[in-house]
Amino acid sequence: MTEQVDSRPRTLAHPGIPGLWIALFSSAVFGISGSFASSLLEAGWSSGAAVAARMFGAFLVLLVPAVLALRGRWSSVLSNWKPILLFGVFGVGVCQFAFFQAVGRLNVGVALLLEFMAPVLIVLALWANSRRMPKPLTITGTLLSLGGLMLVLDLAGPQKIDVIGVLWGLGAAVGLAVYFFVTAKANESLPPLVLATGGLLVGALLMLVFGVTGLLPFTATFGAVGFAGFETSWWVALAGLVLLSTVLAYVSGIMAARALGSKVASFISLTEVLFAVLWAWLLLGQLPAPIQLLGGVAIVAGVLLVRADELKSP
Repeated sequence: MTEQVDSRPRTLAHPGIPGLWIALFSSAVFGISGSFASSLLEAGWSSGAAVAARMFGAFLVLLVPAVLALRGRWSSVLSNWKPILLFGVFGVGVCQFAFFQAVGRLNVGVALLLEFMAPVLIVLALWANSRRMPKPLTITGTLLSLGGLMLVLDLAGPQKIDVIGVLWGLGAAVGLAVYFFVTAKANESLPPLVLATGGLLVGALLMLVFGVTGLLPFTATFGAVGFAGFETSWWVALAGLVLLSTVLAYVSGIMAARALGSKVASFISLTEVLFAVLWAWLLLGQLPAPIQLLGGVAIVAGVLLVRADELKSP
């Protein structure tokens, strides 16, 4: 991949819908996944079971639309098996698995911060591939966004760091970086809907392998869960996790990455943390602190700097 292919903005099939807004929408629906998942985990679901149900459920929802989007061109799936496999294994399976492994050893905030080192990895990868140092605006935006992310996560205070946990967190970052590289590559023969569907199936199967081999525990309960200040059925939380935070999130995320390129899309994804904080405030009553709001402003400012750098590129 070259920097030109991966990082330049592209035109969407629907030019009236800016890629920036689609990327923000994707971050918003990705961000609500924590609130849905939290209600399931507190009710007795294991992380492995929740992730597998999320992926399989989303695959089933997208299957019919994906088949219709193919219009009988099954050869395009076979010819694009590599991006589908990379997306499913790394962007879905490894990213989710490594993150949950990191959470088992680290504070959730630290694990999330490590996962969202992905934009930095992308900048470094593009730098190594092109052998050209990133422009000052991109460097400034990188530092500003990461600083804002630390404020949003509110990591103040002593943190006990586990080296193995840090490695798992960085593994999640690698998976997320691969997700952006794969989804940002222009591919007219592979509709975003088909890529998302195939990748979710691959990721779900990988999670099942982790469960069968005992790498992740698989437990689930089927009673009431606490959500948004009241009790509701477990399937309501799971449906929200599948439909909003997976189906809409992944499809819109792929569209945004193809429109904006891997670098810009990955930086905008940092707003997912801010959205996660806001959703937790609205649905779980966890009020964000002023320092987190300040971090959100820093993230947005960093994204705007990187975006401005992209628009200045010839």
